[in-house]
Amino acid sequence: MRAMNEILRDAEILFAFLGDTEDASDKADVVLAMGGSDLSVADTAAKAFFERRAGWLICTGGFGKDTAGILPYPESVMYAKRCMESGVPGDRILIEDRSTNSGENFRYGKALLEERGVFPRTGVIASKPYMAKRAWATAAKQWPEVRWSVACQRIGFMEYLAQKDDTEKILNLMVGDLQRLRAYAGTFQEPVAVPDAIWAVYERLVTDGYDKFVIRGA
Repeated sequence: MRAMNEILRDAEILFAFLGDTEDASDKADVVLAMGGSDLSVADTAAKAFFERRAGWLICTGGFGKDTAGILPYPESVMYAKRCMESGVPGDRILIEDRSTNSGENFRYGKALLEERGVFPRTGVIASKPYMAKRAWATAAKQWPEVRWSVACQRIGFMEYLAQKDDTEKILNLMVGDLQRLRAYAGTFQEPVAVPDAIWAVYERLVTDGYDKFVIRGA
């Protein structure tokens, strides 16, 4: 394995690429919070709900690849509680607690609104910074009727690591997300161009051992 300073230099490049999406400021019909264990995503979702004057906030997530067997409650339940603590009215929050992956976050979230006769045209995805690009690509494929933008914590990589205090897990998750941009392109996600230089970063980090969430044979 390479020296940690070299690994972190590559990880910082990957973090910047994965988070490089455009947010918008106009009104949105719905905010969808991508499930996980990071409650700062719920804070981002609540902020977007008020700033974008959304009608609904969908908290998504059952138990995913990094939360199964760890969290006491589904991801969405914890998010909803946090959003209500931030002032989002409970009757504007929908809880989608069955999904185990990002595609299901959107498919099941869409079904919750359709049951209520709601068909949004604009939406905001609240996600972790390094999941922003993949979240948008997934939404664009799974729920294409909506024009999506992404809201996430705008923060530098080293500051983010210091906040979360779990460098190994974050690097493993980032590597897995980057691979999925290629592995799922055109099937579960809209294609996203991954430059050769970014793919080389991915390959170096895999060689360093950050392959816990890499899809074998993909």
